[in-house]
Amino acid sequence: MSETNPPPFRRDSFKKTSSHDRRTFLKRALGVGAIGGAAVAGAIYIEDERSPTSTTTTRAPTTTTSGPATATSWAQLGASLTGSLVVPSNPRYGIDRLLYNSKFVNLHPRAIAYCATPDDVARCLDFVSSHELPLAARSGGHSYGGYSNSDGLVVDVSRMASISVDTVANTARVGAGARLIDLYNVIGNAERLLPGGSCPTVGIAGLALGGGIGVFGRKFGLTTDNIRSVTIVTADARIVTADENTNSDLFWACQGGGGGNFGVATSFEFNVHPMPDVTLFTLQYPWAAAPTMLSAWGLWINTAPDELWSNCQLLSQGTYGYLPQIAGVYCGTPSELASVLAPLTSMIDTAPTYSFNGSNSYLSAMEIEAGCSGLSIAACHLTTQNPSGRLSREAYSAKSSYVNAPMNDTAVAAFIGAVEDLHAHAPTLGGGLAFDSYGGAINRVAADATAFVHRDKLAGIQATYSWSSATSPSVIAAGARWLTRLGDHVFDSTTGAYQNYIDPTLSNWQSAYYGSNLTRLMSIKRKYDPDNLFSFAQSIPLTP
Repeated sequence: MSETNPPPFRRDSFKKTSSHDRRTFLKRALGVGAIGGAAVAGAIYIEDERSPTSTTTTRAPTTTTSGPATATSWAQLGASLTGSLVVPSNPRYGIDRLLYNSKFVNLHPRAIAYCATPDDVARCLDFVSSHELPLAARSGGHSYGGYSNSDGLVVDVSRMASISVDTVANTARVGAGARLIDLYNVIGNAERLLPGGSCPTVGIAGLALGGGIGVFGRKFGLTTDNIRSVTIVTADARIVTADENTNSDLFWACQGGGGGNFGVATSFEFNVHPMPDVTLFTLQYPWAAAPTMLSAWGLWINTAPDELWSNCQLLSQGTYGYLPQIAGVYCGTPSELASVLAPLTSMIDTAPTYSFNGSNSYLSAMEIEAGCSGLSIAACHLTTQNPSGRLSREAYSAKSSYVNAPMNDTAVAAFIGAVEDLHAHAPTLGGGLAFDSYGGAINRVAADATAFVHRDKLAGIQATYSWSSATSPSVIAAGARWLTRLGDHVFDSTTGAYQNYIDPTLSNWQSAYYGSNLTRLMSIKRKYDPDNLFSFAQSIPLTP
């Protein structure tokens, strides 16, 4: 399970549009992840009737046979589930095996278990343990490394998608399979807010377990900082609740330790926040102003109020050339934001080619960030996952890093040169760099207070490029070489990398993702998963 996937650049999207539509696409390209609710006794509820959620600490009935899984044992597993089991002979298998990133086309699991209850998950874990099969946990299927799939059993929690909001306690109970667009819709209708990512089809579990960077993070913290408790099925098929007082070590690990490492999360309780005023802004500049823009943005965001989140984007738009822009979200009014923006525009000292500053509702703002403004909530889903969905899967690759402080001229020149390098070597690809602001509430949490260690950053950096089915393998390979050059010659490897932008090419990933928290995470891994049932290429190891 993964973070907020920024839906990447698509060549067929580079067309002349209105400034607002173009802004929507570009925010979607390098962003940070029809259901209603009714008020009942101070709460807003939405229930998926297929997904009852248990929080009882228990253990499901276990498999009594061991050895290689046979057709009979698979059939017995399927019959034992409240949900359903999809095997290769099922007509749905060809679609159900797919992940969001369409570059992962050659993944063929033995089966996909659509778990409707925590007991279903426990039965699946007991099954793979008894039959010595690999497994993968899947919420939204957005893992950058394709780790939401395996050649064994995929444990899919998307049917556990219930959402309820208590407007008195300011809490929300959320099934681990809830998609972000549905979550924001229900919470927004309750006049509450949960900080999180922008991609609408990301599952909440991967986002929350690995961190959860989003447009309200500087004001309200990461998604993971807002977890009150998590219900999780551990490797021994126990259904446990973890919070500050119960299984507190596991709770700590679930606050940034990444999805699929310690168990399969089935539900969360989050803190939610009363709705502030919300204002969005965008400033676009000519490419000649890009160095000054990036430098000024770093100085400006370093002292900006918590109410402001912003990112700075350096984009190569294929045949449409370059676009440098600063965009963001402010918890306040447009007039208040204008005062906050004034020092930035003064430092850049170049007239923007496009400027926008306007108020939005929370849900409208998140729809714009998601790139599905103007669509219904039902349409803001994948066509493969919802009959009303209008969104498509994407093919892209990415790499991440950080900057710890405002950038000097040498660093700025290197970043500008990197985008020019992409345009020179792969002029038909869309891609670039996005600097997403940290600070504020994110950085006021101690590095060891949660498993998320990146608490001293000015900004995270995400480099990405995308392609379509018409893109030639040689052009895709040129994009891959560009990412490699970034990692080897531009990014500072000592600053770390973001675990939810998990990167299969990263050699020092253990320290890059977890830093000084790695040792404690390995200790917790040995306690809750001593046989390394939850294992993939970049899972937390048992030993160094």
